[in-house]
Amino acid sequence: MTIKPGDSVPTATFTVMGPEGPKLRTTDEIFKGRKVVLFGVPGAFTPTCTATHLPGFRDAAEAFKAKGIDEIAVTSVNDVFVMDAWAKQAGAEGKISFLADGNADFARALGLTLDLTERGLGIRSQRYSMLVDNGVVRRLNVEAAPVQAEASSAATLLAQI
Repeated sequence: MTIKPGDSVPTATFTVMGPEGPKLRTTDEIFKGRKVVLFGVPGAFTPTCTATHLPGFRDAAEAFKAKGIDEIAVTSVNDVFVMDAWAKQAGAEGKISFLADGNADFARALGLTLDLTERGLGIRSQRYSMLVDNGVVRRLNVEAAPVQAEASSAATLLAQI
């Protein structure tokens, strides 16, 4: 079943890069008592994700904060080292939290997986954006195709807040 507005974010644990190396971060730590913008992408360093989707959120970080958003986070079915390298390459450190969902556990729990095994990419996350308020999804924008980044763009979500 696919998550929808009004549903609670499923319990999951991500891997993030900390000053001392990889560490775990739970959905409770991220969402409980906070307003969070979360966007999911099929893969770090992929063309649409890197050229369009991520930069929109990076560049709108201050506008989101001005609307009361506590954190902007991106998740992808990649390992923590890839996500950390992507954060650095994109100049998004300190603006966006990079949440590694290496086994697609969170994407599966959301019901938002994308099967790209025919292309050699395995199970990935669909492209989406959401507003989560105290663990409850308030807005959800899922793209019809993984190469699109319009319905789930920063501009679209910002206008919905």
